[in-house]
Amino acid sequence: MTHDFELDPLQDPLDALLVDIAVRVQLPPGLHEKACGRGEAVCKHLERDGSPLKDRVRRFYPQGSMRIDATISTRGTDEEYDLDYVAELDVHHEASPGDVLDLVYLALVDYPTSKPVERQTRCVTVFFADGMHVDVTPSSLLPYASERESHIFHANPDKPAHEERHVPMNAFGFGEWYNARTPIERRFADAVNRRIYEAAGIEIRADAQFDEVPDQVPLIVKSVTTVALQLLKRHRNVIYAGYDGRIPPSVMLSCIAGHVASPGSTLSDMLIRLARAVARMIQAASARREKLSVVNPVYGRDCFTDRWPEGLAQQDAYATHLTRLADGLEAIRQGASLEDAQDWLRTQFGDRVVSRSLQTFNRRLGGGVGQSTRAYTQRGGLYVPSAPRIIGAGAAAAPASARSHTFMGERRW
Repeated sequence: MTHDFELDPLQDPLDALLVDIAVRVQLPPGLHEKACGRGEAVCKHLERDGSPLKDRVRRFYPQGSMRIDATISTRGTDEEYDLDYVAELDVHHEASPGDVLDLVYLALVDYPTSKPVERQTRCVTVFFADGMHVDVTPSSLLPYASERESHIFHANPDKPAHEERHVPMNAFGFGEWYNARTPIERRFADAVNRRIYEAAGIEIRADAQFDEVPDQVPLIVKSVTTVALQLLKRHRNVIYAGYDGRIPPSVMLSCIAGHVASPGSTLSDMLIRLARAVARMIQAASARREKLSVVNPVYGRDCFTDRWPEGLAQQDAYATHLTRLADGLEAIRQGASLEDAQDWLRTQFGDRVVSRSLQTFNRRLGGGVGQSTRAYTQRGGLYVPSAPRIIGAGAAAAPASARSHTFMGERRW
């Protein structure tokens, strides 16, 4: 016999709420399409007539979060998005890093946007008025190497030339590896993408499969591992909001997510699994008095942690945050109510995003149980005093009892 909770991957309230949080921090459908178009437009500008890179761009492809469909809003914002592309150039792999980056800057400096193009340490950034920006990282293939093994170019414009260096990279190979380890999970993908389109005000027919109309309704999120990764990146962005230094790199988190991927897991289980895996790796490195080292699984010379962490104290602090996140989620899974945990959730994923997600959660719950007595707090708090709990298919509904709003007993974070 098939139960409803076996058909609905978001039957658990915590999973449903986490999905609503993830939906609010990633590229909405309209911007998803625009992001792809802007990457193509930037590439055409690099190769235009009169460009110093005319006929010198061999390949132009997405890397990082764009490559694995894990893009979320940038740190400190809910509306800005960072899109990463590699421009594989016809330049020598040992060319001067500063010269190569300057060449890309000259090719893009007159790109028609309202904000100035910026030359960074490893890329050139094109900014758009709506908050989206495209980072173009130049690369050069290494001779006699495996597919797409390359050098990228490191040259801080504010540092002396002798600090410039070539950095081994295979972003394409890593993307292929990650996607192979996180295949499409159809039930989960359909459920999450319906939420994404619902949040954008786009209705999807209840019996429609997303691959029936790929041009109109692209499958934006494909696996539970990737949504867990997006939530972990959001958590990192929130806890490091206002911090000026380097933060744990997204590619490091993506790599660890690929290693611990477990298709078929619930979202909360996968997020807990991922948070604990990163924390354990950090703790193991610190026990050896070493900085964490995470390398590209398809190209060992490509080190994802070459600029973070800067020391043991920095990585230990992040491990503490991850352990607290996993412990808190475990507490909710073991019986602590979402009502009690709402303020804690705000500290982990951001006040505005969580408040709006709780409002959506309440509306969805209200639609399922009829017009019961309920209200929102001014911050979008969760009050469902006479609504039945969601406790799985076939179980008797019970009224939600009033709580004292102390999450995990007397322990407050």
